[in-house]
Amino acid sequence: MMRISDQLKAGGRPTLSFEFFPPKDDVGFWDLYKTIEALKPIAPTYVSVTYGAGGATRRKTIDLVERIKNDLGIEPMAHLTCVGADRSEIAHVLDELKSHHIENVLALRGDPPLGQKSFVATEGGFRYASELVAFIRERRDNFCIAAACYPEGHPEAPSREADLENLKRKVDAGVDFLITQLFFDNADFLSFRERAERAGIRVPIVAGIMPILSVKQIKKFTEMCGAKIPKALLQKVEAVETDAEAVRHLGMYHATQQCLDLLREGVSGIHFYTLNRSTATSAICQMIKASM
Repeated sequence: MMRISDQLKAGGRPTLSFEFFPPKDDVGFWDLYKTIEALKPIAPTYVSVTYGAGGATRRKTIDLVERIKNDLGIEPMAHLTCVGADRSEIAHVLDELKSHHIENVLALRGDPPLGQKSFVATEGGFRYASELVAFIRERRDNFCIAAACYPEGHPEAPSREADLENLKRKVDAGVDFLITQLFFDNADFLSFRERAERAGIRVPIVAGIMPILSVKQIKKFTEMCGAKIPKALLQKVEAVETDAEAVRHLGMYHATQQCLDLLREGVSGIHFYTLNRSTATSAICQMIKASM
């Protein structure tokens, strides 16, 4: 077993990780398994597996992280959200993860289920990620707990100051390290890292990177999570929007330059939002390696 936080504390090279989401059917499950297997030669520190909307794929998440650990020999991190589950159900998931020797979890409040505009806590469940973190820490103190943070501010936060206060509360509840929401301007990350440190947040902060592979898709994602695409970058990809390969190359180049700059700035780790694809992520990792 490996706690990701131990790897981060050890120093040395920054962590490298990938995020995937469980497919809806068995065919997609095996396709994703092959995608993860294709990334194994890159030697990721860990891979994370999300829940579907409203926690709908909880069973598939557990099955997938078990296969990743036992069959592929890659350390997995299971996402765990407050959506659609009470304390007893979350306790059962934690016990099941432990029984499979999985002790790395990403604790999230989660997005509202489809059709709902605002988050409503399940009866007997949790309202905030900080409450979920405290519950995990109390029940499984030896677990490594990661949590999310937002360099440009959480879209529901009234201000960046309030967002940092909430983040501090979450970290104090027992978080070992943070993973940022996607961002495209490293200045936003570096400024956030400084403000977080001034606020007393001392845990490692891993940078979340999503290569632009589709203009329509990335606009949808940034709208949902409150991130922005720098004007110059947006103009470049919009100019070639009808040429999928050109968009892909621009997106990969920008992501590569982002990662190289972050590594020079001493980032704790880089976490790729892969959208269940290996080709672009693998190519970016190879370009980073060739440039260092």
